[in-house]
Amino acid sequence: MINFLIVDKIIKNALIEDIPNEDITTNSIVSEDSISSVDLLCKEEGIIAGLEVFARVFHILGDVTVDLWKKDGDKVYPKEKIAELKGNTRNILKGERVALNLLQRMSGIATLTNKFVKEIEHTDAKLLDTRKTTPNLKILEKYAVKVGGGHNHRFNLSDGVMLKDNHIDAAGGITNAVNLARKNSSFVRKIEVETETLDMVKEALEVKADIIMLDNMDLDTAKKAVSIIGNKAQIEFSGNVSLETIKSIAEIGVGFISVGALTHSSKILDLSMKNLKPLN
Repeated sequence: MINFLIVDKIIKNALIEDIPNEDITTNSIVSEDSISSVDLLCKEEGIIAGLEVFARVFHILGDVTVDLWKKDGDKVYPKEKIAELKGNTRNILKGERVALNLLQRMSGIATLTNKFVKEIEHTDAKLLDTRKTTPNLKILEKYAVKVGGGHNHRFNLSDGVMLKDNHIDAAGGITNAVNLARKNSSFVRKIEVETETLDMVKEALEVKADIIMLDNMDLDTAKKAVSIIGNKAQIEFSGNVSLETIKSIAEIGVGFISVGALTHSSKILDLSMKNLKPLN
């Protein structure tokens, strides 16, 4: 579920950014009482995500109804009609770009996520996103990952304790970092430690980290790390994971694989609003 209290702020800020004063093109050629219909069409195959967000843009602008013909998570194909809009022509035109930008971005993330998920569906590994998201759009991008079949890692810095390289350096080592985190954070929080070598893995085990991240390890080293860890901690693999490598990574027995590219490098899914027809 999406928190629309937050989403509405995102949409309103985007509309203010796009229409700081007025839409001078639309207002110069379209009367205030003009009514039209227009189709939302797909131009390439993918997974759709963000339809309610798309519709919400026009709800906020007002006097436009959006009939959705698909739901989030559905597969869509070129030339397929996804929705039909009817209502105030000015508001349809004012909201078009903001609505499409959000829907295309979210659908692109869901589509790429789904491709990764299919590569590891024969294993027990779960695909995770990261915090490498677009500022102020995190809630939408992480929702899109879930629509595509992935899972959310930390949503923000308040969600869990993750001791990365700079944290470890700041604390003077893994042991001290974990002990300080355990002392100063809530007992209900799991502690995850980022490791880059087998010696770091062993130290994280000795201090009883709950989750051990294998960061940017080559496959042979990662296999050895999985063997060392066994069932003593949960295992996450991270770093330069691609569609070409994720299957091999999952097959060594890690429980989680995090992929920053889901949100920082996905291309949009090409969608458009076409066939506008005046109704009065």
